[in-house]
Amino acid sequence: MMERVVEPEILDGLPPDDPVAVRSRRDLARINFLMGNERWIRRQVRALSGAAAKGIVEWGAGSGNLISSLSGQGPTTGVDLVPRPSGIGDAVDWKRGDVFEQEVSGGILVANLFLHHFEADSLARLGVVAREFEHLVLVEPLRTRLSLALGYGLQPLVNRVTRHDTLVSIRAGFIPGELPELLGLDPGDWKVSERCSWRGGLRMLASRH
Repeated sequence: MMERVVEPEILDGLPPDDPVAVRSRRDLARINFLMGNERWIRRQVRALSGAAAKGIVEWGAGSGNLISSLSGQGPTTGVDLVPRPSGIGDAVDWKRGDVFEQEVSGGILVANLFLHHFEADSLARLGVVAREFEHLVLVEPLRTRLSLALGYGLQPLVNRVTRHDTLVSIRAGFIPGELPELLGLDPGDWKVSERCSWRGGLRMLASRH
C-alpha cells in the first residue's frame, strides 16, 4: 500500500483568472466527466430528497457547476476560496473563504476531489463540521498504483499544471476505511458505504443513524 503524502498543488497557488489555471480547470472538468464523479453525486442527492430540502452545501465548489446542477433539489451553498463564478444560478448562495471559517449547515454535505488536500489534523477539524449534516456525499482520489498508472496515461492530454497536480492528488488520496476514520465518523452513529471506481475514484456515502 502506498503511504499517503499531502503536497501542495500548483493550481491552488495560481490566481483564478490565470490562463494556465483556466486551462487546468478545463482539464479537471474533463477528468471529472470521465470519472463520472458528478453524475454519481447527483444520483445520491436525488435519492436523499428529504435531506436535500434542508439544504445542500458543497465544499470546494470551484467552478460552481456541480452545486448549480443541484439547485433544483433544495437550497444550495457553494464554499470556495475563489470568487463567485460568473454564470452560476442566482439560487446558489456563494461563500468565499476558508472552509474552516464558514458557518454552514444543511441536510447534505457534498465534496468532490476536495478533502485530499488536507492532512489528518485538518480532516479531524472538518469532520466536526461534517458531522452536523445528515448525509455526506464524497468523492476522492483512490490511492492505488492503478490510479497512478491512469494518471500517467492522461499526461499527453493535459497541461503542465494538471500533469503535476493529478499525480499529487492521487498520492494524497484515500483507500477504503481511511476517510471515515479521519473524519471521526463513529460507526455507532453513521452508516458508511464506500465504492472504488475502476476510473480511480473512491466514492463514499455516509448517513447518520
